[in-house]
Amino acid sequence: MASVEELLMAAEYILSHGNRRVMLCERGIRTFETSTRNTTDINAIPVLKSLTHLPVLLDPSHSTGHWEYVSAIAKAGIAAGADGLIIEVHNHPSQAMSDGAQSLKPERFVELVEQVRAVSEAVGRHL
Repeated sequence: MASVEELLMAAEYILSHGNRRVMLCERGIRTFETSTRNTTDINAIPVLKSLTHLPVLLDPSHSTGHWEYVSAIAKAGIAAGADGLIIEVHNHPSQAMSDGAQSLKPERFVELVEQVRAVSEAVGRHL
């Protein structure tokens, strides 16, 4: 839930101490909206891509907090330029020890992968 500048400065700090294995991850920002856990900042993806060489990932599971919204936000993130996605998957989300409400069942995940592939190709990118 950091600003773009805060995220970049944190990454720079890690890089300056010798760790070159750094990725940035958009997980949502705090807003007044309460229908989702956070508000996914799709704008941050192309902004970060223009400001850094680091890979930019999107975690729509965490940012939305609801499995029903993960697919739409994942596709939007890929269209916006995200280099990858973090998607929570669980065979029995209702029995998950944590974050079951945001977890996709495996069959929904398979569908999402195909949809993400189609979006990726539609915007001239390939998985």
